[in-house]
Amino acid sequence: MIVYADDLVALCHSREQADLVRARLTAWLAPKGLRFNPAKTRIVTIEDGFDFLSFNVRRYHTADGPKLLIKPSKESLVTIRRRLKAEIRALRGHSAADVVHRLNPIIRGQAAYYRSGVSKVAFAALDHWLWNRLHSWARRQHQRKNRRWVARRYFGRHHPSRNDKWIFGDPKTGAYLHRYSWTPIVRHVPVAGRSSPDDPALTRYWANRHSRHNRRHPPLAPTTGRALRAQTGRCARCGDHLLHPGDPPDSLHQWETWFRAARTAITQTAIPAPGAPDQAGDRHRLVHASCHRRHPAGQTADTDSNL
Repeated sequence: MIVYADDLVALCHSREQADLVRARLTAWLAPKGLRFNPAKTRIVTIEDGFDFLSFNVRRYHTADGPKLLIKPSKESLVTIRRRLKAEIRALRGHSAADVVHRLNPIIRGQAAYYRSGVSKVAFAALDHWLWNRLHSWARRQHQRKNRRWVARRYFGRHHPSRNDKWIFGDPKTGAYLHRYSWTPIVRHVPVAGRSSPDDPALTRYWANRHSRHNRRHPPLAPTTGRALRAQTGRCARCGDHLLHPGDPPDSLHQWETWFRAARTAITQTAIPAPGAPDQAGDRHRLVHASCHRRHPAGQTADTDSNL
């Protein structure tokens, strides 16, 4: 049985067993004043598949035999498009930098949540759809300009390490829009045996598991991720953790909040190398925004929108 908040899935071997589990759960919930929602409760085969926490779980028959795939559900993809469409519509009349600043945490949060599933095709489709929406937004901004002028104004090789000339961005600030397909797929590592987070004897196991997950796969921009690893996750000013090493987010909303908090809490600043003269040997390091405010000697790099 898999339980998350008030959602649960019971995996059974037969229809008879599923009916029995449903009856037992109904009897167990009744004294607590709870009951199943008839519209959302159903018994299905794994070949038909089911949606759970915005993922679709279904077994497919392939040339190599049956294969279970967990993908973003169709309903969740519709919700993502609807959300992005509303955000872009609200940004009419704003600058490209405002668009990047607003959409990047949403895109990164959604991509981070779905990166554990079979999401490569879905990510590519979302990128294509979003590019068309942004192109329409840009043409609406300059209705008297032709397509070529609009393309030169808003699309280019804005990413420092990617040879793609169709990235949406703002050449004035250097901010660019993240793409879903840039987020690498990271498979979920199964929990060892019957390990439970409620077992006090396994506190170290769960702490190491969460710490290892956050350390190996921080879903940040490549430059920020490399700097974070080079600094072993610590602030170049105070030496404390830049990101909280606790449990990773486990929902779409939490991932979006995580990215907004990371962008607010972390900044890049030029810190002189020890013993080097002024302006010589300066290199950009990650620091807490609060530490930068207390020690504003270095110049802040305008990269927070790309975190």
